[in-house]
Amino acid sequence: MIRDYSLWRDVLLLVSAVPLVYYLIAIVTALRFFGGEQGQSRAEDTPPASLLKPVRGVDFGSYENFASFCQQDYPEYEILFAVNDENDSAVPLIRQIMAEFPQRRIRLFTRAEELGANRKVNKLAMLVREAQYDVLVLTDGDVRVGPNYLREVVAPLRTKKVGAVTSFYRAIAQENLGAKLEAIGVSSDFFAGVLMARWKEGIRFALGASIATTKEWVRKVGGFEVLVDTLADDYELGLGIAKAGGQIVLSREPVWTLYPAQTLRGFWEHQLRWARTVRFCRPLSYLGLLFTQGLPWTVLAVLAAPAAWIAGACIAAYVILRFAMAWTVGVWGVGDNILRRNLWLVPVRDAVYFVVWLGSFASSRIRWGPVEYKIKMGRMVAVAGNGKRAA
Repeated sequence: MIRDYSLWRDVLLLVSAVPLVYYLIAIVTALRFFGGEQGQSRAEDTPPASLLKPVRGVDFGSYENFASFCQQDYPEYEILFAVNDENDSAVPLIRQIMAEFPQRRIRLFTRAEELGANRKVNKLAMLVREAQYDVLVLTDGDVRVGPNYLREVVAPLRTKKVGAVTSFYRAIAQENLGAKLEAIGVSSDFFAGVLMARWKEGIRFALGASIATTKEWVRKVGGFEVLVDTLADDYELGLGIAKAGGQIVLSREPVWTLYPAQTLRGFWEHQLRWARTVRFCRPLSYLGLLFTQGLPWTVLAVLAAPAAWIAGACIAAYVILRFAMAWTVGVWGVGDNILRRNLWLVPVRDAVYFVVWLGSFASSRIRWGPVEYKIKMGRMVAVAGNGKRAA
């Protein structure tokens, strides 16, 4: 009996070291990616581009977000906004932007054809048809960019085998615990997973904050019309391009995205939706995330440790390596100032995420705004009596 206990204890202590190894490898991949030579954009690699902006409503920084796209150091481009209807609160702001930047070619579209449950994709399908240029740059309404953004994300498309360029994103968060925890989770953990995926198999997905591609590659995946019922349209677009033979390039030029204040319920529902999105897209990888979570394994190792010094070593190893990974990826690599100022919240976020990870298996439903959906074969189906579409 004692021998059996010792065996299981040793196995537990061994398994608890797996997340620590993951942290080490993630640190190395981040050093190699961000420390490598930066690809230089060439002045002649500036084909005309169409910026597609499906938006709904406004956030605390929407004016600065929209304006940043009008201030690009780029010779020729257009900006196409799409909203759900004329009563959307973003419409007056977009018209203000159009008046303040008359030198830019900006167009506003409403009432996209209702092709499927995902209204964002419905709008993108409309915008692609209206786009004047072959190069398409897709960004969410809550994204802000620097003046060299277009040059950085369009330049790699000069290589014919490159099907899309996608970007990390830094956080701009309101003074709210939920907003900070969400931002910290992305920059300190999610991005490490992206770098690990790039190291193991190459990037076979895209990050929705920023995707640069072309009409030709969109046609190869069947157009946005084939994505109108998908939950993770950005992931599916990148996967479709990869399956069609396109290379997905991960840009070293991050964008910024907004994290507004959230209620406790809103935070929980958003985290569950995000977690279930990953589970539906990459089910085996999602199960494997259990072995990248150092905090729960460290707690178990401390409880099972045969000596106090071993328990202390487990705690020290988790703290040192977890903070080192967060700093290397999120602060040094991506340049996220929210993480830099709130690094101490990383273990809090890890504890919350473990609960979210467990809770994500409780159902195959997600809530998007006021609408609840069932996920069947990767497609969203509105639950009866909860509305029709995702915004």
